[in-house]
Amino acid sequence: MSSLMRPLALLSLLLSAALFGFFYAWVCSTMWGLDMADPRVAIAAMQAMNASVRNAVFAPAFFGTAPILLLTAFVMMREAQRSAALWFGLAGTVVALLAVALTAAFNIPMNEALAGVAVPQDIEAARIIWADYSPQWQVWNQIRTVTSGIAVLFVGIGIMRLGTA
Repeated sequence: MSSLMRPLALLSLLLSAALFGFFYAWVCSTMWGLDMADPRVAIAAMQAMNASVRNAVFAPAFFGTAPILLLTAFVMMREAQRSAALWFGLAGTVVALLAVALTAAFNIPMNEALAGVAVPQDIEAARIIWADYSPQWQVWNQIRTVTSGIAVLFVGIGIMRLGTA
């Protein structure tokens, strides 16, 4: 058994769980809190959070999870761990297509559009902006949350399958 296989499996688990946890926190607290806040505050806070997420702490989970999962699957295939490799490959595909690609296609453009909005002084104008942004953004976030959670489950199944041909 390759000396890289188990460390890669654990790194895959860690990165997958970090990505899922990040998206999950937005679902169950952050967006609900912003939706209850003054919409002017919600807009300004979301702009600040979106600007701050581009950092070296988040980048490995967002940009590294799918490649690490696929590398892990490749190493496992070379080590004749086909069953485990299948699950890691599925996890990598799910993350790449249904978490990262959806984020790039939907959430990021919405975030960039919101970043260009001047926070209005008028609360009703702010309500309209937030109502146009938040529900749609949350739908895409819920999809990427569920799919990244499925990827974590796939990694767990893959780890359980290690040692079986």
